[in-house]
Amino acid sequence: MEILGATLRVCVDDLEAAVPFYERLAGGTALRFERGGVQVAAVGCFLLMSGPQAELEVPRKVAATIAVTDVEEAQKVLSEMGAHIVAGPVPTPVGRNLIAMHPDGAIYEYADRKA
Repeated sequence: MEILGATLRVCVDDLEAAVPFYERLAGGTALRFERGGVQVAAVGCFLLMSGPQAELEVPRKVAATIAVTDVEEAQKVLSEMGAHIVAGPVPTPVGRNLIAMHPDGAIYEYADRKA
């Protein structure tokens, strides 16, 4: 499994107010989408999320998003190493992802850009 990088997950109260700051900080334009009642803006290495507290309960538990070349391969490697696959792989607006709990209890999203 090849790890390509990581994205920091940031829950914000007001996505519209937060996006311009992070666009300027990261030097790019946010890619926006909605997932499960949560408004999301991806800009640079930041994934901003905003929505009802009940909908943010699970995303707040995920420490970071780790970009990999292939989510299927990540699932196999993680399972072999004792991680628990909590959800996925499932399609996303930009590829596929899965949520895994490492043996130490840390929870991460693994994502690829394959359709």
